[in-house]
Amino acid sequence: MRLRHLMIAASTAALLAACAPKTPAPAPEAAAPEAEVETVEAEAPLHVDVIDCGTIKVSDLDIFSSAGDYAGVSDTLTDSCFLVKHPNGILLWDLGLPGMLVGNGENTQGVFTVSLDTSLTEKLADLGVVPSEINYVAISHSHFDHTGQIDQVQGSTWLVNQKEKDAMFPPDGSAPYDPSLAPTFAMFSPMEQQVIGDEYDVFGDGSVVIFQTPGHTPGHSSLQLMMPESGPVLLTGDLYHRKESRELKRVPRFNFDEAETLASMDAFEARAERLGAKVIIQHEPDDIEALNGEIR
Repeated sequence: MRLRHLMIAASTAALLAACAPKTPAPAPEAAAPEAEVETVEAEAPLHVDVIDCGTIKVSDLDIFSSAGDYAGVSDTLTDSCFLVKHPNGILLWDLGLPGMLVGNGENTQGVFTVSLDTSLTEKLADLGVVPSEINYVAISHSHFDHTGQIDQVQGSTWLVNQKEKDAMFPPDGSAPYDPSLAPTFAMFSPMEQQVIGDEYDVFGDGSVVIFQTPGHTPGHSSLQLMMPESGPVLLTGDLYHRKESRELKRVPRFNFDEAETLASMDAFEARAERLGAKVIIQHEPDDIEALNGEIR
């Protein structure tokens, strides 16, 4: 009898459960809207424009080798400037021959015959740049063919090491090492100046580094570039003037210090080998022409 009551109770419970309203299943969660993706334009990589800043013909290269093996040899050298465009600014490396030469044909003094067809400002305009856009100016050294158009970039900050600055502006107030260049040097004075050390990372990311290679002048420098396509590139300044000078380690007779120059050559070559760098001799037409106007 008790079993019968249990069976009736179970049947009743089942019947009630069957008749009870069903709880609807929870609706699937709506898919979250896709996050908007912000499109950020990538910064332009490092790029360098090579600028023709004059031509130098040398009737007798004897002064370019203390070994005496260039006597009676003539050559034509290029005079190049380099516009270094970095995402964080622009550096102009070297300033070429004096702007007063523009339109005056060839001018000869001693063994040098120099000419300049177009001013630096005009060359910059061809590249879509005005001088006021140049943040920094640095010269490999203070000879006439590397400082000639300083008047055209007065709004820039001049990056200079103390040794070269002292050669141009002796602390004792005496005349510079070449008094004929005093008027040119005077045009550096009004510029904002930043004295840099033996090795200076211009933009703070290792892509553009000025490093000292003294001997040609007291504070002569060279430039290291880390290019996105070419890889490491070294610009010599006047550490070498010709490819033969590099191959033979020839030191010009007019250098400030021959022993220091040879030591700088050794250090430069060690750096080039360590980096696997391409070396560009700034006065060597073969090196400059091969660039076709730019370094990438």
